[in-house]
Amino acid sequence: MTIRTMLVTAALLLPLSGCATGAKYTEVASTLPPLASSQGRIYFYRPSAFGAAVQPTINLNGQKVGTAKPHGFYFVDRAPGNYEVTAATETEKKLTFTLEPSQERFVRLRIQMGVMVGRIVPELVDKADAERELGKLSFIPDPLK
Repeated sequence: MTIRTMLVTAALLLPLSGCATGAKYTEVASTLPPLASSQGRIYFYRPSAFGAAVQPTINLNGQKVGTAKPHGFYFVDRAPGNYEVTAATETEKKLTFTLEPSQERFVRLRIQMGVMVGRIVPELVDKADAERELGKLSFIPDPLK
């Protein structure tokens, strides 16, 4: 293998190095803990590896719950109420919604090009669309690490 070939191969694989790995949603969905009837569940997921180096902190009502790791997903269970999701790089993007008891909400973390760096835009997605995308993603069991 020539040096040129090795450099090209490394350049192509580098964006994937920051992607989530591990068990896929389809493998872990049936083993996830049941949702308490007094709680709601919020899934966070990033289906794209585009801009893989951009992995800002994801906050829920000002509290860090994880990062925007490409090809990964995680969830948090919370009491019913109003919630705000924020992600910040050069600008802060926000999403607000209400969580009901026993409700599942799905937040897609979409990459968008910015002036200097990409930014993560949180968007609420319906369950059917989210589950189609989640099927290919890896579970992040401890998103705060």
